Amino acid sequence: MQFTRTEIEDVIIIDPKVHGDDRGYFVETFRQDKLEDFLGFTVNFCQDNESKSSRGVLRGLHYQLSPASQTKLVRVIQGSVLDVAVDIRKGSPTFGQHVAVELSAENKRQLFVPRGFAHGFVVLEDDTVFAYKVDNYYSPENDRGVLFSDSAIGIDWGMDVSELKLSDKDIKQPLLKDADLFDYGENLYA
Repeated sequence: MQFTRTEIEDVIIIDPKVHGDDRGYFVETFRQDKLEDFLGFTVNFCQDNESKSSRGVLRGLHYQLSPASQTKLVRVIQGSVLDVAVDIRKGSPTFGQHVAVELSAENKRQLFVPRGFAHGFVVLEDDTVFAYKVDNYYSPENDRGVLFSDSAIGIDWGMDVSELKLSDKDIKQPLLKDADLFDYGENLYA
């Protein structure tokens, strides 16, 4: 596995090694020890989630507040997405900035999204299957979000807004300036 820090160093791209031949392929998609060696701290994933979506579905930008904040390790099993992580830690040198990475069944790439970040993705192909691990259980009372189209963040989703398929929840999310946020330097893994 190759680990690469992005422009926001806490967000990490993981490229697993794919072993293929005429029969198909084998890939190791997760190694706790290698991830922790790279990170320098422990992450205990406790829940796996999966969604299937059609082209144009946008899910996000979502996060959970402490004490239920979540780290996510995301990947695509079938199809492709543009995956986005937004730094929502007040006081961070990269506050309000984002990383956008194409994840696909073909490239097998994964994205590590730490606590303190909002996360979302737009689906680029029909019948896309998106899977992710989290290190804290879903908590409805701590569930929050930021509006996907907030100009203060400036995400280029790669599609016209008229092509997007959004939930009522995602259309009604607050702007970053009005959202419940994290504090930079807060130990989110305590």
